[in-house]
This record gives sequence, C-alpha cells and structure tokens, in this order.
Amino acid sequence: MNIRHLALAAGIAAITAPGLAAATFDDCAREAASQYEAGYEDIGRNRSEIDTAAAIAACEAALAEAPDAVAVRAWLGRAYDVAGEAEKALPLLEAAADAGNPLAMTLFGDILIVGDETEPDMVRGSALLQQAADAGFAPAMDSLALSYDYGEGVEQSYETALAWYRRAADAGVPRAQTNVGLMYLEGLGTGRDPVAASAWLLRGATHGDARGAYNLGKLYETGAITDLSDYAAAIGYYQQASDAGYGLASLALGYLKQQGYGTRSDPSGAAALYQYAADQGIAQAQFNLAILYEDGLGVSRDFARARMLYRQAADNGLSDAAANLGLLYLGQSGDTPDYEKALLFTQRAADVGNPIALNNLGHIHEAGLGVAADPAKARELYQRAADLGYKPGADNLARLVDIPGETPPAGPRLYPKSKIEN
Repeated sequence: MNIRHLALAAGIAAITAPGLAAATFDDCAREAASQYEAGYEDIGRNRSEIDTAAAIAACEAALAEAPDAVAVRAWLGRAYDVAGEAEKALPLLEAAADAGNPLAMTLFGDILIVGDETEPDMVRGSALLQQAADAGFAPAMDSLALSYDYGEGVEQSYETALAWYRRAADAGVPRAQTNVGLMYLEGLGTGRDPVAASAWLLRGATHGDARGAYNLGKLYETGAITDLSDYAAAIGYYQQASDAGYGLASLALGYLKQQGYGTRSDPSGAAALYQYAADQGIAQAQFNLAILYEDGLGVSRDFARARMLYRQAADNGLSDAAANLGLLYLGQSGDTPDYEKALLFTQRAADVGNPIALNNLGHIHEAGLGVAADPAKARELYQRAADLGYKPGADNLARLVDIPGETPPAGPRLYPKSKIEN
C-alpha cells in the first residue's frame, strides 16, 4: 500500500479467539503486531521491521485455526499489505474494519483515502479513521489529523488537525510529533513559532522520524533557529534522515557536500547522494546530477547520461531541466545540434514562464535555429525574460534595441545554468 503521507501503521490488542491455540496466536502477534497496541509495546513492529514471509506464514496458520479471529485478520491483512499483496490484504482489512478493529479501520481508511488499490472513498475512509481515533488508537489520530489538514473526506480545519496531531504525538507517534512541529513552523492552526517547531521536530527526529530530522536540518541550514546557518548541525540531521532512506534529505545533503558547506567539498559524494534521491523520482536530484554529468564534476563527463537525467527531471515537471536539455540539443555538448528537439524542450519550459527558457527561445528565433528568423518574436521573448528579472534577457533585449540590424552570431548562445536548489 502507498502509506498515506508516510503515516506509521500500527496494530491493536485483541483477546485470543476461542479455539485458537495461544502459541499460534502469539506467533502471529510477534510477527505482525505493532508497538502501539496495548500489551504489545515490547514486541510490536513498524511496517519496515516486518518480515513479511514469516508474518504471513504465522498469521495464515493462526487464521486457519480460528477463521473468525478479527485481530488475526487485521494482522494478516497488515502483513499482506506490507508485502504489496493488495488483493489479499483488502478483504481481510475490510472485514476486520467492519468488525470494529481499530488497526484495520486505520489501514483500510487510509487505503480508501489514497485510492491506489481500490476505488477511493475519502468520506468513508475518514469516518473509519474517526472511529479508530475515538477508540484511542494513536496512529489513527495522526492519520485523521492529516484528513483535517488536507481536507480529505472532511472539511479542512488546521485547528482540528493540530489537536489530533498533538494527541497522537503525546501518545508517542513520531510522525505526529514531526507534524506538530510543521504546524508551528508554518503557523497553521496556531501562531507561527520556530522555537516550538524545532522542539517538536527534535522530538520526532529523536524517536526516529526521518522527516522530522530532515526538517530540523532545514532549520539549521537556513538559520531559522540561530539566525546564522549552522551547516554542521544541518549535515548531521540530513545524514540521519538520508540513512533512513528519505530522498529529500539525500538531495539536501548532496548539495551541502557539493558546495562544501559545513564540510569539505565532495562532488563525488554529492553525486552518489543525488543518484539515491534521483532513483526515488525526485526531480531536483535528477537535475543536479545531470549538471554534474554535463560538467564532469565528481563523475566522468557523460552528455548522454546528462540528457537522460534532464529528460527525467523535465518529465517530472522541473522546467529548469527542460531549459538545460534544450541547450544541450542546441549543440552545447559538442554534438550535432538537433534544433527540433531544442525547440521542443525550450518551448516546454518557456510555456510555464521559465525565464531562462524564454531567453533561450528568444535566441532560437533571433538566430533562426530550426525556425525562420524572427527578430520581433525574439524581442518579445527577451522582454518576457527581462520582466522576470533575468539579466541575460534584459541584455539581449537592449542589444536588439540598440543595434536592430546586427546579425546574430553563428551557433548557440550559451547562458548560465539556473541556480541549483536544494
């Protein structure tokens, strides 16, 4: 299942069903129960800690002995869900949810809201979360808070969201502790308070929430806590989140390593971190890595790989990547220009108002690269780039106005790459 906003899943305590051997029940609970269940705090597991093969085997055996055991259905459904076997998980979770099991209500409610594995029904999903939260199930409180935070199946209310986040946080859900911090950081449902935000984020990070560590790193990087950037502290928190598999932290850590902020410059290490984040589909990481391959910085220069990465980032919605890809097709890589593709990708970025692309598209029309030369169109595009504060666009506009008859130079005109954002 695509866990809703990375919310932590959890189990629920249950009494052994009649006819179910205690050892069989215990085996299932040991493999698939959660640390949030009353009575299972010491043996419960996060989703990431479940050995799905062992959990499925143990819980299938338990369910075979007692087919009506609601808790076992919920645990087996959880194990199937973690294993990615939605067709087996869904009927078990729905049946257990209908029987009032809070774990199943939480998991099935999230499934209905996300809608990846079944027909979405946010209203029903949020209603199930409400029932589980009212029963005191902490992970359901966090997930219900998300419903109010984003207006999913309920009327959006930041105040109500914050109240449920706090209840879940006080019950020990690390993700909720991070979410409380973010509400204080953004001033949602409460006054903006970076100090309170940092305290809650630290609480989440200390309890293992990668998103809490990442956002705490951002506070230190930007100087939101100390008024001065503390790159060393930022690196520590980014590293914690990156080690936990959080791609945005890998991207942020890679940027600091590339630039040498708080550490020695390490383009090779940055490239490895960018690659990890890029493999998770993070467009900015794909873009940053493409620049390294284009420049041969920390990696061997490889224009073909740079083009592939720029294309991935462009397809993921990053207009800077489309603009840079257009430049490569104009011949920046030393290959024979492909003006058709250069126009395609430059136009794509220009269509969403990218100032670099608007300037480059102006050059294409000024120089007649794959299109009929059109100085008037070029001036219009340079003007649009200049209006967005892009200096090369203003410079080109001034040049055309001052020397209207100047013949444009042969070949592509190259302008600085956009700033690498982290």
